[in-house]
Amino acid sequence: MTATARPMRGDALVTDLVTRARTGDKQAWDALVERYAPLVWSICRWHRLNRADAEDVGQSVWLRLVDQLDNLRDPAALAGWLATTTRRECSRILRAAQRPALGQVPDTENIPDDQSGMAEHELLRAERDTALREAFLALPPGCQQLLTVLIEDPPQSYAQISATLGIPIGNIGPSRGRCLDKLRHHPAIAALINPETPRRDELNGQAMVR
Repeated sequence: MTATARPMRGDALVTDLVTRARTGDKQAWDALVERYAPLVWSICRWHRLNRADAEDVGQSVWLRLVDQLDNLRDPAALAGWLATTTRRECSRILRAAQRPALGQVPDTENIPDDQSGMAEHELLRAERDTALREAFLALPPGCQQLLTVLIEDPPQSYAQISATLGIPIGNIGPSRGRCLDKLRHHPAIAALINPETPRRDELNGQAMVR
């Protein structure tokens, strides 16, 4: 990518990762798993699965994706396929154990609108958390330390922060601004906040697989 190239949009990035993973690119596959593992886990938590069952669901979901990777009609809508598949695997686990989630096992073939809304909320939160983690870990160590201290509860005074990090009090505000600017311009965050990037209904998993 040249210095003037624009960051890859979120849907284009996923399409690129899927395309590369189809050819056996392990790095691309690992990136897909890292990107969407929070989504799979959040749906497992919503179904109140224990850790062992959630791990079984995750393993089943990723194995099914390996089998279906070449058949995805719209790679950019992978999140919708994963959400639908995860819900079905969770329901299978619950039916087998006869442990209803939230009072009853949801009918995954006909998911009510309120459950679809919950899944969409979980997806958005998982995407946000994944993007923030990716962008934060890409920051210089100094920025990571500063932002971590600034969000502590209870908050520290600038004098305490200055003493802890060895930063002059007058530089804390400008340094914070520069660090947040770097965070906002990371491709993972830019893909979420760019108003020119339309959000597709990623949770509509119908007809994604031939």
